[in-house]
Amino acid sequence: MTDAVNRFYNSIEDAASQSQAALVELFVYFLTVELGEETATPKQIADCFTSCDLVAPKGISARLSEGTKGRNPKFLKANGGYKLQRHMREALSKKLGSETVTIQTSATLRGLEERLPPGADRDFLKETIICFEAGANRATIVMAWILTMDHLFAYILKNKLPEFNEALGKNTDRSIKIKAVSERDHFSEIKESKFIEFCRQSKIISGDVMKILGQKLDTRNSSAHPSGVTINRTKVIDFVEDLVENVVLKYTI
Repeated sequence: MTDAVNRFYNSIEDAASQSQAALVELFVYFLTVELGEETATPKQIADCFTSCDLVAPKGISARLSEGTKGRNPKFLKANGGYKLQRHMREALSKKLGSETVTIQTSATLRGLEERLPPGADRDFLKETIICFEAGANRATIVMAWILTMDHLFAYILKNKLPEFNEALGKNTDRSIKIKAVSERDHFSEIKESKFIEFCRQSKIISGDVMKILGQKLDTRNSSAHPSGVTINRTKVIDFVEDLVENVVLKYTI
C-alpha cells in the first residue's frame, strides 16, 4: 500500500498544511473510495500515516467514533470499520478536485496493484499505471496486454505445458511451424490469436476468458498502431481491470 497511499498524499493540494483530523478523513477516503475497501479500520488509517512518513495521531478509534455522532456525522460504522457518509464523501471528492483527477480515475488500477504479490508482475503493472497516470492511454493498453501474455506464458510453462503442447501438436495452420514449446521465447513463434485458441483447446482457459482475451486483443491492435480510434480513460481502466482480474490474478503461478 505504501506506493499507492504516497501517490494519493502527494496529489493533495497543500498536504503538509492539513490537520491530523483532516488527514484521517482523507485516508478513510483513500481506503474506501480509491482502493475500494468496504470500510477503513483505525489500524489501516494509522498505516497510511506511517507509509507517508507522518506521525499517526493518537486515538484514531475515538476520532472515528466521535465522527459518527451529531446531526451531520462524517462516518458510518460498519463491519468492524468505518466509511464516509455520502455527504462527506462527496465533499472530499470536490475538495480534491482537479488536483486528483488522475488519482481518482486510476483508483481501480492501483487497487489491483496492491492485490498482486511482490515480484515482476507487480512491478510491471506499477509501470503500466504510471503510463496511465501520465495520460499515455495507448501505451497503458499495450503494456497491460504484454503483462497478461507474459503471465500466461509463465503459467503454462510451470503448470500446463503438456496440455498446451498437445493442442499445439494438433495444429493445422501452416503459418505456425513450431510443434512444441519448452521455453518462453518459443511462444513468440505463435500468433497471439492462435495462442489464445490453443489455450482454450487445451482447456487452460474457459470460454469466457477466451472471449475476454479476443476482445482485448482487438483493442490492443487498435491501440498499437496509428489510427483515428479514440482511446479514452474509462476504456483503459476497463481493459486493465478485466485482464488483471480475469487472467493475472486468476491463473496463479
